Amino acid sequence: MKLFEASGLSKRFGAQVVLQDITLSFEEGQLNGIMGPNGAGKTTCFNVLTGRYKPDRGRVTFAGEDITGLSPREIARKGVSRSFQIMNLFDSYTALDNVLVATPHVRKQGFNPWRDLGADDTAQQLAAAILERVGLKGKERTLASSLSYGERRALEIGVALAAEPRMLFLDEPTAGLGAEGTARLMELVKELKRQLTIVIIEHDMNFLFKLADQISVIHWGQVITQGTPDALKQNEWVRRSNLGALA
Repeated sequence: MKLFEASGLSKRFGAQVVLQDITLSFEEGQLNGIMGPNGAGKTTCFNVLTGRYKPDRGRVTFAGEDITGLSPREIARKGVSRSFQIMNLFDSYTALDNVLVATPHVRKQGFNPWRDLGADDTAQQLAAAILERVGLKGKERTLASSLSYGERRALEIGVALAAEPRMLFLDEPTAGLGAEGTARLMELVKELKRQLTIVIIEHDMNFLFKLADQISVIHWGQVITQGTPDALKQNEWVRRSNLGALA
């Protein structure tokens, strides 16, 4: 079943056309990849799909509901979470508190930075379980600023999971990670794939080709080809490009 669909999306900034007639669909329960060279429009596409930018034309639906033009917060409430290429964490908060403030349980009460989050046992237990899920058990009381780079990446995914999403968008999750950190992240994403529909923009083609069920290639602001990793490895354009060499 198509859980998330985008049809005819276009976006320009001034005179520059960044996206042109983008059509994508993501099956429930699959991991979908988006790849392309730098400047191809991948991140802008992500931002349109998740509500950060409103498309100039086109339509986006989630679970059959039109979400075109809704704010990121409204889209998140419907079950779509995302991470960012540049991490977005509260560095002066502990890992546990970063997750706590993203849970529906806390958000329903309204965000208040002076609230004693430690007094809410239900939310505490939920946040601790999420940290364990992303491999950060034992780091609950560690400030986000004191975590290693790889741990901060895992925490950002934990914050996205705290919203209890049905679908997760990950923007360049391996950026800045070494081989060991990338391997740990791959195991985490494999586990999440069993429970969520996932879409990943990724520059590490080896990482993406090992995980994805389907991949869409964006170039010049357009989807130029789509298919399974094996099919794309045989695609003539992908093979001739630097993407083919990386894959």
